Amino acid sequence: MRVFIILPAAGIGTRMAAAGAAAPKQFLELGGEPILIHSLKAFAGVPAVTQILVAVRPQEMERVHQQIEAAGLGSRIRVVEGGENRQGSVANALAALDCADDDIVLVHDAVRPLIDGATIERTISAVQKHGAAIVGVPAIDTIKQVERTAEGAIITSTIPRERIVLAQTPQGATAGRMKKAFAEAEADGFAGTDEASLLERAGMEVAVVAGSPRNFKITQPGDLELAEFYLEH
Repeated sequence: MRVFIILPAAGIGTRMAAAGAAAPKQFLELGGEPILIHSLKAFAGVPAVTQILVAVRPQEMERVHQQIEAAGLGSRIRVVEGGENRQGSVANALAALDCADDDIVLVHDAVRPLIDGATIERTISAVQKHGAAIVGVPAIDTIKQVERTAEGAIITSTIPRERIVLAQTPQGATAGRMKKAFAEAEADGFAGTDEASLLERAGMEVAVVAGSPRNFKITQPGDLELAEFYLEH
């Protein structure tokens, strides 16, 4: 069994751009290094990982190659061309993989740079056991289901918190399951919000691995300050 990691990193980061960011968020500096490099280092530090594929826009490929080389990361990292969206980028990377159906594929947001090795290893183990798994954290706030109106929203029900988890990444499955889920989504023109939504749609059971508040997604300027704080403590 081999373990492959896919980091979709072709996004433009519209919220960061609107706030005046000079580059897509995955290339912004955190602790003196690009956010993307922090994410790559976390997975490169896990011995079980066979190869890491980074999916980026064609015009960014050379920049990413240079950043990987400057960071001293090894030959396990491969840069591939991303797609029009996250799902397209992951699909491109899946197509580039030379893997067996029982190998493991994990997908991780490039802008979750504080993922730790122990969580990665737990996710790998969960995929081995269940066939598919994601990282998630329990909901803390009360969850309300609403009906949207012209003036906002009206609450229709309260969802018990014990039945809710907030999805993080990595999200993964055996390669055979992942490829089947993506092929079915493409055939039906279905666009999911994450890999788990495609796996669920394909009728596959997906286990949940305990995550951490540190493993958050950097999407807006204030998130960089929080990530800097976590990085220093």
